[in-house]
Amino acid sequence: MKTISFYRNASGKCPVKEHLDSLTDTQTTKIAWVLKLIREIDHVPSKYFKKLVKTNDIWEARVDVGRNTFRLLGFFHGRELIILTNSFQKKSQKIPLKEIKLAEKRKKEYLSRR
Repeated sequence: MKTISFYRNASGKCPVKEHLDSLTDTQTTKIAWVLKLIREIDHVPSKYFKKLVKTNDIWEARVDVGRNTFRLLGFFHGRELIILTNSFQKKSQKIPLKEIKLAEKRKKEYLSRR
């Protein structure tokens, strides 16, 4: 079983938690369900979790709640630990490049502290 943690910057701020705290109960319940699926299943359907191409090993968790789509980006630290670096509501087909760059930057910063 995998473990999922939220990235914290050097001062302890947790951007993913802050974003999730701003959502409705229905939205956070569905996100929690998808994260549980990712933790417990070895081969998660790509509809919910997939590696992004042309990135520095960044993975995307996708959550659809009604007409809203949420993305949580992160990376594997080892084989069983997933660090989620950022989350956002997706408004277009493509993931914004700035979100991918932010995930890569936070990954680099996280690994440099380990």
